Amino acid sequence: QVQLVESGGGLVQPGGSLRLSCTASISIFSMNQLAWYRQAPGKQREMVASIAGGSGHKWYPDSVKGRFTVSTDSTKNTVDLQMHSLKEEDTAVYFCFAIKLGQGDFWGPGIQVTVSP
Repeated sequence: QVQLVESGGGLVQPGGSLRLSCTASISIFSMNQLAWYRQAPGKQREMVASIAGGSGHKWYPDSVKGRFTVSTDSTKNTVDLQMHSLKEEDTAVYFCFAIKLGQGDFWGPGIQVTVSP
């Protein structure tokens, strides 16, 4: 069983920045895919960033492209989400997600990000 735990959330003003980290119980480099999702109240969960194992290919939806950056940190064994120019509509619970072939899909418990004046 893979365990994921998010950290770094909180309250930030519009235009501000925040960095989320996701720590895994096993090597993140053994994962086939890593991603960040978010879910705002009353809305469906949506992917905001992903990084493919092996190729390292990254993907972002248009809503966050140019503002969010996903990366991995080998020394800390984390997958991080750097968020800049935050908007009120970025307010949501953010989830770390991983796929490990042969073991399944795994989610972190989620962390709140609130963007408010």
